[in-house]
Amino acid sequence: MDPNTFPTKGNLILAKNSLALSRQGYELMDKKRNILIREMMNLIDQAKDIQTQIDRTFSTAYAALQKANMEIGIAFVEQIACTVPVENSIRIKTRSVMGTEIPLVEYDKTGNKPTYAYYSTKMSLDEAKAAFEKVKELSIQLSMVENAAIRLAANIKKTQKRANALKNITIPRYETLTRDIQNALEEKEREEFTRLKVIKRMKQKA
Repeated sequence: MDPNTFPTKGNLILAKNSLALSRQGYELMDKKRNILIREMMNLIDQAKDIQTQIDRTFSTAYAALQKANMEIGIAFVEQIACTVPVENSIRIKTRSVMGTEIPLVEYDKTGNKPTYAYYSTKMSLDEAKAAFEKVKELSIQLSMVENAAIRLAANIKKTQKRANALKNITIPRYETLTRDIQNALEEKEREEFTRLKVIKRMKQKA
């Protein structure tokens, strides 16, 4: 048997303190969960908006690319495409939202300079290049937002489980323990009071 369940005043104080801490813990978990949910819903809205921009920009980019293919030839456009350097300037940092590490993706936009001569191409190629660069930038933003939403969802699930454990297991257990110890102590006091009354009566008769 757990010594902490014995009906003593010390154990009653311990049980009440544990109950108060459990309730406080549940309130904090509930607040954390609500903050994380709000943050995630905001990220979901951002992701939808960015995806819409990507779809629209892709349409613009492919229309401009098709026009460039017709104006300067597919073979020449492919040659220019091969001169585009591989993107390696992306850097990932993190920020914390209620204990959840959220990625912050950064990249160097200065590397987007043209790799071809303007005099040998048409404006349609410039438009296609600008649109595809915008798609790249939006795709980086989308990956950051979606990754953050996934991490927040995982933390929300974990927080929910902890809150449920406190609400449905820990708090009721300490409520029952506090009530049982209190009842036992009150019963003990009543017995002691009755015993003292009997002793007092016996002394008066003696």
